[in-house]
Amino acid sequence: MTEPRSFTATLIAAGRLDDSLTRAVIERLAAAGLAASVAAWIDDGDARDLVLIGDVVAARDALVGWEGVDLLPVTTGPRLRKLFVADMDSTMIGQECIDELADYAGVKPQVAAITERAMQGELDFVGALKERVSLLKGLAVGVLAKCLAERVRPNPGAKTLVGTLRLHGATCLLVSGGFTAFAEPVGAMLGFDEVRANLLGQADGLLTGAVEGDIVDSRAKLAVLEEWEAELAIARDMTMAIGDGANDRPMVEAAGWGIAYHAKPALAAAADARIEHHGLDALLWGMGLPRSAWVEA
Repeated sequence: MTEPRSFTATLIAAGRLDDSLTRAVIERLAAAGLAASVAAWIDDGDARDLVLIGDVVAARDALVGWEGVDLLPVTTGPRLRKLFVADMDSTMIGQECIDELADYAGVKPQVAAITERAMQGELDFVGALKERVSLLKGLAVGVLAKCLAERVRPNPGAKTLVGTLRLHGATCLLVSGGFTAFAEPVGAMLGFDEVRANLLGQADGLLTGAVEGDIVDSRAKLAVLEEWEAELAIARDMTMAIGDGANDRPMVEAAGWGIAYHAKPALAAAADARIEHHGLDALLWGMGLPRSAWVEA
């Protein structure tokens, strides 16, 4: 009979974590079949480590629905990872760029409905992307910059997360099933080392309604993780990946630490840890880094 495993999980309740809340969490974990004991504070009142014995998946799911509380089980390997691969839309930024572009074209309801089904894993991503892009045919190329300026905003903690990871020696890659017109400026703004995304076809100042070149889909995202793992000559447990939808699942499952950020069920069920109530910088607590070690944006 296999002995229950022992592992660390970071308990996060920014601004309100105290001994009383910690005890309540430990009771909830016990009800889910996990033995828990208190380890060190990372930041008083914000985040502390627990040592758990039991099932990692049960720990990941035990606090779901508890407002303002996240628990991040930490998988084996070094806590501070050397490779970070991130999705863009609804992960590093708060928008789905293709949906916002569709608003300018007057077809947002149609496009957003397809996007939602694709992110839930109900549609083939490549086919869904081509269908949505076809609805943008004839939109002026200048609208891309307008949409970027008016609609696209980073999610809370995005720049702090990337800046801190790079300070501590990590390579950071933005890999998007969206478009270079958004991913490249977003990647530059947030400090990513490299960006991969899709190229929208253009002719005579208008969108052609097609995607040019190879499409960045779930397989391409996984390939980027594997490519850079080999390039950096690091073990898989030194990698981490984050996303929100079904298209991110292969890379999140493959990474040493896979994170679901405010994610669709198709991804949340597959990730090692889930962030539901905090910003992206909460991952830094999960890696054992106090605020004093962060690069504040």
